[in-house]
Amino acid sequence: MKFSMIFEAQLAHPTPEREHALLRDCVEQAVLAEGVGFDRVWAVEHHSLLRYAHMSASEIFLTWVAARTSRIRIGHGVVTMPFGYQHPLRVAERSAMLDALSGGRVDLGAGRGATAQEMAMFGVRAEDTYPQVEEALRIIAAAWRKEQFEWHGSIDIGPGAVLPRPAQLPHPPLFMACSKHDTLRTAAEYGVGALVLGFAGAADVREMRAVYDAALTARDGSRLVSTEVNDHFAALCPTIVLDDAAEAYRVGTRGQRFFAESIAHWYAGGAAPAEDAIEEDHAAVMASHERELVAKLHEARVPVRPSATGTFNVDHAYGDAATAIAYVDQLQDIGVDEVICLIQMGTVPQEACLETIRQWGRHVIPRYR
Repeated sequence: MKFSMIFEAQLAHPTPEREHALLRDCVEQAVLAEGVGFDRVWAVEHHSLLRYAHMSASEIFLTWVAARTSRIRIGHGVVTMPFGYQHPLRVAERSAMLDALSGGRVDLGAGRGATAQEMAMFGVRAEDTYPQVEEALRIIAAAWRKEQFEWHGSIDIGPGAVLPRPAQLPHPPLFMACSKHDTLRTAAEYGVGALVLGFAGAADVREMRAVYDAALTARDGSRLVSTEVNDHFAALCPTIVLDDAAEAYRVGTRGQRFFAESIAHWYAGGAAPAEDAIEEDHAAVMASHERELVAKLHEARVPVRPSATGTFNVDHAYGDAATAIAYVDQLQDIGVDEVICLIQMGTVPQEACLETIRQWGRHVIPRYR
C-alpha cells in the first residue's frame, strides 16, 4: 500500500492572518510527510467555502510543496473541471509545468465543484458538471499525448501544442473523486483512479472496492478517456495519533465534528459549524447529528446508505499507533491501494497534526513496507 495525506485547509475562526498561518502550517506538514516516509500529498480545490476549505489555488500550494521536497508525489485531489472554473488546456499546461519542475511527481484528479456556492461564484450550471468533467479529462489526456493537438466537441480547440510537455510520458496518472457508487463505476469505465471518501468506515470502503472491481471486470474500453489506464483505488482515513490515545480520540472527534458540520453547511444548507474547541462528547454530538439526518431522509423517503451519514461516523484511526495499525489492517484486507490520511481538520492544533505525521512515519507506515 501507499500512504498519503490530503489538505482541505480547514479553518475555525477565520481571519486573513490565521488563514495565512494555516497555509504555511499545511506546507510544514507536507514537508514533514516526505521526511517520515509518506508517498504522496493531495490538495483539494474549492472556492468560497468559508471554514470548510480555504484551498482555492491548489496548483500554487502544490508548487510550493514541490519546491520544498524532492521525492513525495504531488497530487491534485481534485481540480474542479467544469469549464466555468477553468479551461481544460490551462489545467493541462499548469499540471505539465509542475510535472516538469518537480521531476515527474504530479497526479491529477478531476471533480465537479458542485456546491451551489461554488457554482454561483463561477457561473457553472449543475447539469453541465458531469459531461464537462468527462470532456475535460479527454481533452487533457489527448493534449498531453499529442505534440500537435486539436479538439472539436462542446468547445473547439487548436490546432496547437500544449507546452511544456509533462515529464511523465505520455502523461501523469489521472484520478477522479468518488463519493457514490455511480461515480465509482464511471471512474472504472474512464480508466482513472478512484479517490474514495472513507468516512462511513471500513465496511463501506469494502463495498465500494467491490463496486469498483465489478466495474473494472465489466469494462469494455468504450469509455476510456486515455490510452493510459490507471486502476488505483485510494480511500480516506481520518486520523489523529498521539501517545495519549484518549487525547487523540478527543482531538480527532472534535476535528471530524468540525469537518462534518462544515460540509453539511455548504452541501446541505445546515448551520455553520461550532468553532470553539468546547469540552463536549463530540462522538455523542455526531451520533445525534446522524439520528437527525436519518430521520429527515426517512421523512423524505430517501434511502439511507452508509455514505449518506458517513461523516458522522467516528470509528476511525483516532488513538495511539496500535489503533491506527488495526484500522490500516482492515483497509489492507479490503485491497485498498492507498491510504489517504485526513489529519488537517479545522480545530486540530498544528502540533497534533505534526505529531500524528511523526507517529505514522515511525510506527504505522514501516509495517507495510
